[in-house]
Amino acid sequence: MNKNFLTLLACVAMVVALGCSRSAPVVETETIAEPAAASTVETAEARHDVVYVCGCGPDCNCGSISTEPGNCDCGTALVWAHVVKVEGNEALLCTCAEGCDCTIDASDDTKCSCGNEVRRASLEGSGLWFCNCGGSCTCNHVSSEPGVCGCGMDLITS
Repeated sequence: MNKNFLTLLACVAMVVALGCSRSAPVVETETIAEPAAASTVETAEARHDVVYVCGCGPDCNCGSISTEPGNCDCGTALVWAHVVKVEGNEALLCTCAEGCDCTIDASDDTKCSCGNEVRRASLEGSGLWFCNCGGSCTCNHVSSEPGVCGCGMDLITS
């Protein structure tokens, strides 16, 4: 019995020794963090079609337009909008939910594809730079500084 016990003990010792020495190497794993979601400000900066226009209603004609949020000349808060088209010195805007990137409705050019009315805002004298590739431009690039729009043309101001 003593011999069986010693054989068993030797086998256990070998299994432990071999198990430890022949185990697979520990692989270092890399923790991959999900990228943080971009803030609204960063998203707005990445877009070149975002403007802020007077939100005081159709009876007001102060015509304030800016690339930054704030208040218009009449004191009302500017509202978020995006340019869907430029015709001459006039921007056609959609004032849908912030972040939206809808277009002009193909069946009704007075509406955005989200259902809101297309709003017109004059860029003349605003100090803003914009893309105007011709009579009806859909590059939609508006900036507070000179530059080049997505189609490669220089931005203009009026």
